Amino acid sequence: MLHLRLMVPGDRTDEVVSLLQRTVGTTHLAVLAGAARDPAGDVVLCDVAREAADELLSELRKRGIEESGSIAVESIDLSLSRRADRAELEAPGEGADAVLWQHLEDATHEESTLSATYLAFLSLATMIAACGVVLDNAILIVGAMAVGPEFGPLAGLCTAMVQRAPRLAWRSLIALLLGFAVAMVLTTGFSLMMDGLGLFHPDDVTADRPNTDFIWQPDPFSFVVAVLAGIAGTLSLTSSKSGALVGVAISVTTVPAAANAAVALSYGEFTQARGSSEQLLLNLAGIVIAGTLTLIVQKFLWRKQRKRTVSAGRASSRP
Repeated sequence: MLHLRLMVPGDRTDEVVSLLQRTVGTTHLAVLAGAARDPAGDVVLCDVAREAADELLSELRKRGIEESGSIAVESIDLSLSRRADRAELEAPGEGADAVLWQHLEDATHEESTLSATYLAFLSLATMIAACGVVLDNAILIVGAMAVGPEFGPLAGLCTAMVQRAPRLAWRSLIALLLGFAVAMVLTTGFSLMMDGLGLFHPDDVTADRPNTDFIWQPDPFSFVVAVLAGIAGTLSLTSSKSGALVGVAISVTTVPAAANAAVALSYGEFTQARGSSEQLLLNLAGIVIAGTLTLIVQKFLWRKQRKRTVSAGRASSRP
C-alpha cells in the first residue's frame, strides 16, 4: 500500500475527494479542513493500492493539483486493516508488477545527476577495479562493480526514451559520458602514481590474468549478460522488489572495463585499451537496449490489464 498526502485548495477539495472515492483500490480517506497553511487549503489523506496508484496520480496531475497544491507519496511497510486488504484485492493486477512512472522518472532523475558524489563513487570504483585487474583479483573486481553508480543514468536513459523525456535523456547521457571520462582520466593518473610507488608494474598488465582477462576480451556472452542484467535491473527499479539491484551491479563489467582501459593506456597497451573500451560500450548498449524494451513491455502489459479491468467493471455494472 501507498499513503497519499494531498494539499488541496478549499474550492477543489470536493473534486479531489470524489476522484479518490471513485478510484478502485483506495481506502482510509480523511479530510482535514483548513489544515494546510502553505499553500493554504485542506489536507486530504488516503491509502491506495500500489497497482492503482499510477492512474490515480495521473488523474491528480491532469487536474493540476501539484501546481495549486502538492502531492506526496509514501510507502506503507505495514498496514493492519481489513479495508486495506480489500482495497488491494479490488485493485487490478499485482502490486509487485505495478510501475509508478512518476516515481521512476523522479528516482532516475536524481540518480542520473552529474554530481560530485556521483563522480567520486564512479572514480573510486574504477580505481578499486584498477587494483583488481593489476592483481588479477576477482574479489576486488566484484567489489568495484558493487560500488559503481552507473546503473542510475543507464536507467534514466531507458526511462527517458520510453517516456519521451529529452531533458532526462540528456542529463543521463552527460552523466554517463562525462562520468566515465573523468573516472578513466583519474584512474590513469592513479595508475601512474601507483607505478611510481612501485605498486604497479608493466609486467602485471601484460602477464596472463586468468581471473580478469575477460574484461578486455569481449565476446557474445558479454552482450548476453548485459541484456539479462538490464532486464533484471529495470524490473528491480520498477517493482517493489528492489533487492536484486546489487546483484545486477556485480554482473556487468562496465567499471572494470573502464579501469582496465585506463591502466592499459597508462602503460601504452593500446590493444587492451581498445578491447576494454569495446567491452564497456557493449555492456552499456546491452543494458540500455534491454532496459528500454523491458519498460515498453511493462507499459503495454499494464495498459492491457487496465483495459480488461475496466471492461469487466462495466460488464458487471450492467443490469
